[in-house]
Amino acid sequence: MNKNTSIPVRRGRPPKIARDNADTKALLIRTGLETLTEFGFSATGLDTILKKAAVPKGSFYHYFKSKEAYGIALVDAYDSYFIAKLTHYLQQEDVPPLERIVNFTQSAIKGMKKYDYKRGCLVGNLNQELNHLSDEFKTRLMQSYTTWQNHVEECLNQAKQQGTIANSVNTHLMSAYFWIGWEGAVMRAKLTKSNTPLTLYTEMFLRALLT
Repeated sequence: MNKNTSIPVRRGRPPKIARDNADTKALLIRTGLETLTEFGFSATGLDTILKKAAVPKGSFYHYFKSKEAYGIALVDAYDSYFIAKLTHYLQQEDVPPLERIVNFTQSAIKGMKKYDYKRGCLVGNLNQELNHLSDEFKTRLMQSYTTWQNHVEECLNQAKQQGTIANSVNTHLMSAYFWIGWEGAVMRAKLTKSNTPLTLYTEMFLRALLT
């Protein structure tokens, strides 16, 4: 063969990217989280996610038996990420308890601003679609809220022990109140594309504790 003869380039689809099973599953989880923190679960077609991840539908069903099973796996992944975040901010022993809560909310505000208030809380987003979700899915969402509330309650209990808030404060109810209000503030921030709802809610929550 002549040295200068070039090898013809094959036309058509580009070669598939070689990924092992763990990489493909992680890619599907990551793509799903990116998509569903911005858009609704019911309104997002599976094909949209697969196209974005460049994963064929046949491969998807190798990892997840249904779209619902995939959704629950996304909640599991998001929950793990969020619990790590709560642990980081709410268990900083060298920071006063109430200041830890402020630091957490400020971090959330920065995160929403980074994505121009298009992305919110995956669990909160799914909470808006309960009519389309199974009982198993609803139970999984409630488990996330319960765990998150426990983290806030523990932080508030430390504030009570340090005398920052009164002994009369019901930390169990206030931790539930925090998440009920916070999720609403996140939805309003997405609507207004502003951090004002988040800042206002944080301020009023702290006032309620100190009254």
